[in-house]
Amino acid sequence: MAHGRKIAVIGLGYVGLPVAVAFARSGAAVTGFDIDENRIAELRRGVDRTREIEPSDLSHSTLALTGLPSDLKTSDFFIVTVPTPIDDAKNPDLGALLSASRTVGGALKKGDIVVYESTVYPGAIEEDCLPVLASTSGLVPGVGFTVGYSPERINPGDQQHRFESIVKVVAAQDARTLDIVADVYGSVVTAGLHRAPSIKVAEAAKVIENTQRDLNIAFMNELSEIFETLGIDTGDVLAAASTKWNFQKYTPGLVGGHCIGVDPYYLTHRAQKAGYRPQVILSGRAINNGFGRRIAEGCLRRLRERGIAKPVVTVLGMTFKENVPDARNSKVVDIVNGLKSAGADVQVHDPMASADDARHEYGIDLIAMDRIKPADAVVFAVAHDEYVAQGWPLMSRLLRDGRGLVVDVKCKLDRSAKPDGIDVWRL
Repeated sequence: MAHGRKIAVIGLGYVGLPVAVAFARSGAAVTGFDIDENRIAELRRGVDRTREIEPSDLSHSTLALTGLPSDLKTSDFFIVTVPTPIDDAKNPDLGALLSASRTVGGALKKGDIVVYESTVYPGAIEEDCLPVLASTSGLVPGVGFTVGYSPERINPGDQQHRFESIVKVVAAQDARTLDIVADVYGSVVTAGLHRAPSIKVAEAAKVIENTQRDLNIAFMNELSEIFETLGIDTGDVLAAASTKWNFQKYTPGLVGGHCIGVDPYYLTHRAQKAGYRPQVILSGRAINNGFGRRIAEGCLRRLRERGIAKPVVTVLGMTFKENVPDARNSKVVDIVNGLKSAGADVQVHDPMASADDARHEYGIDLIAMDRIKPADAVVFAVAHDEYVAQGWPLMSRLLRDGRGLVVDVKCKLDRSAKPDGIDVWRL
């Protein structure tokens, strides 16, 4: 650690906490700030509700955790990692980002640097955030302080690709600031840095990373519907196609979370503001947004064919992806709502999700495994390791007399080992 900067990380969620811990581990003085007082209290007790950071990493002597904006004034290198969601109309919601900018602006002094990691559309940092920093601090941008951008690439639940081991894109409004930003991040990121020629380029690079993934999954989701119509198993098709050296293997699935299902709208918003109407991106979004409803309808249709009009359906998994505890922005709720709207008795289980979050976000009460009633169908929605390890015995145990329908959303069950009496639908 040779940069000598005193770092503040604003927002201690999935992105900010690993960043703060990585710098503290390197010996840098780090102030971790979050407006959620409960979050700060938990972290001080060594508890990370996202389960991304070990308790021992929260006790570094160089890491100070606070909810007081005044504690930021001793820092000179600010990293903003707050959420950038969309509103009900699917437009970018920069409320948290601009609020964080006001907070940082109140602590800025001459020579300080502010780096944003939050996903935004090209131009947002310089056009939306920079004026807020300037007006709050009273400093002239580019003279009193400077800004940079280094888009986050955190992947929750992924123990292999961590903050330090992922190539970091860095950008800044001038060459001197870029050198400092690169020096600071280079002190902890071992995978290397990529210097983007401008902040706008870096913003665009980030937003298309997740848009590309969204479109690839949308293609798979559409293919799965086509192949279902043709009586072909999508997994079999992908296994065959994947033998070609340059075939990119994606799989059908629910697209939720805070990135892939959100970021494309930032790009389409900015494109439309510039006078261009995106077609492919929005079509992909429509396909993915309808995938949960399709699963519910397909499940109900198969049950009706078995003569079951008012079924009991157990849904396994509520979080937005496997092996994470976060149920916010989960698309499993679309399956649940689709089943309930048709009169099904739906019971939802998740070994990792917060019961309070599920109830608060969706009005869904999670049920303990030992209280689940025998079901006519099991929707294996989220492939938590705990479920995958139990496999078919779990499915049989949850079905009425070990017979019924299993919807294997992520194709995690071995068809060759399927017990008699169970029908399986793979997406």
